[in-house]
Amino acid sequence: MAETFDLLLRGGTLVTHNGIALGDVGVRDGRIVAIGDLATAAAGEVIDATGLHVLPGVIDTQVHFREPGNEHKENLEAGSRGAVLGGVTAVFEMPNTAPLTTNPEALADKLSRAKDRMWCEHAFYMGGTGENAEQLPELERLPGCCGVKIFMGSSTGNLLTEDDPTLRRILAAINRRCAVHAEDEPRLKERQHLAEEAADPAAHPLWRDPETALRATKRLIAIARETGARVHVLHITTAEEMRFLAENKDVASVEATPQHLTLAAPDCYAEMGARAQMNPPIRDEGHRQGLWWGLDQGVVDVIGSDHAPHTLAEKAETYPASPSGMPGVQTLLPIMLDHVANGRLSLLRLMDLVCAGPVRLFGIARKGRIAVGFDGDFTLVDLAAKRTILDEDMANVSGWTPFHGREVTGWPMATIIRGNAVMRDGQLLGQAGGQPLRFAETLPRQ
Repeated sequence: MAETFDLLLRGGTLVTHNGIALGDVGVRDGRIVAIGDLATAAAGEVIDATGLHVLPGVIDTQVHFREPGNEHKENLEAGSRGAVLGGVTAVFEMPNTAPLTTNPEALADKLSRAKDRMWCEHAFYMGGTGENAEQLPELERLPGCCGVKIFMGSSTGNLLTEDDPTLRRILAAINRRCAVHAEDEPRLKERQHLAEEAADPAAHPLWRDPETALRATKRLIAIARETGARVHVLHITTAEEMRFLAENKDVASVEATPQHLTLAAPDCYAEMGARAQMNPPIRDEGHRQGLWWGLDQGVVDVIGSDHAPHTLAEKAETYPASPSGMPGVQTLLPIMLDHVANGRLSLLRLMDLVCAGPVRLFGIARKGRIAVGFDGDFTLVDLAAKRTILDEDMANVSGWTPFHGREVTGWPMATIIRGNAVMRDGQLLGQAGGQPLRFAETLPRQ
């Protein structure tokens, strides 16, 4: 009697920890139960993956979906819709909402809002502050929490930990890896007049200069060593930081974004104005190449989108009143696949950055790998497909992308979560049913 599955992916090129090879995958009750030649098997649903590469489900560990408090920019439903349209099966959402996510009630509220509205799997960061530092060991282990996030430099919202004593208290208290936005707030305040005098987004990397980033990252690493903490340094933008972090991988993991790997000053500001404004800034070609050096040398652990929409009306305000941030969750994979097509990185390296890397750093349970026993999460991509990224195709509430008009090679064709296809050929399927992620460090004893 033929083996039967709920879902059978047939004839795809599987991208696994064993390499890249043709194969079939059988899923039952949401989990992978068989991999190999399943030609004689039957299934409730069969997806012909011939000509497609089958990745483990892509995980974006930095998104700002703005809910609650700024739903006119973005919300959990639209943001997660963009995620699955872009081949992303799970996201970590940031705490600088209104109210801030700094207590159990705020986390519970987000989880409640996500239920039956978010299309992808999800977890939420707890914001670290001077007020909740001593409670963080309990807060970081709450179900649905992916860890603690700290802002050393001011950005969107009012979540800020700028002084070393408070940073030390937080890092000494927590046990899980801490995600950090590393910009030096005192230097930002000293140099803010440069932005105000320029009144031009092109001054953004002058105001928030490389020294502002490097100084904060060095402070962070020193305190991490002192306290024994593990830190995850977000959206690295400078060549100097990348080389410094290469010498400190025993305490620090490293994120890069598609924006910083793809765009460069001054051209991006000349072409897009405030649409190219984000924190830390898009910098010049020398720094962009420094980021690629870090990616090539294995310093970079994950790619996160830092999806952070603002409306175009807000972006049209006179700099520096124009807010920093840009959409990105829907374009993370197409932009990185285009870099694969252009020979900048291998498909296996991309799989490590957006599938296996997040699991390895944060202890996500049963995700990030095509292996028996793992969840049936898959991102099916056509490496040869040519598409043009357009504002009008973006799901985010603000309705735009910094990559509008860019032709890319490589495109997500299907998104499958726990054995359920939620996107195929650019169309959403079924209903939003994303579940909170589970973490190995927080799983109850069986």
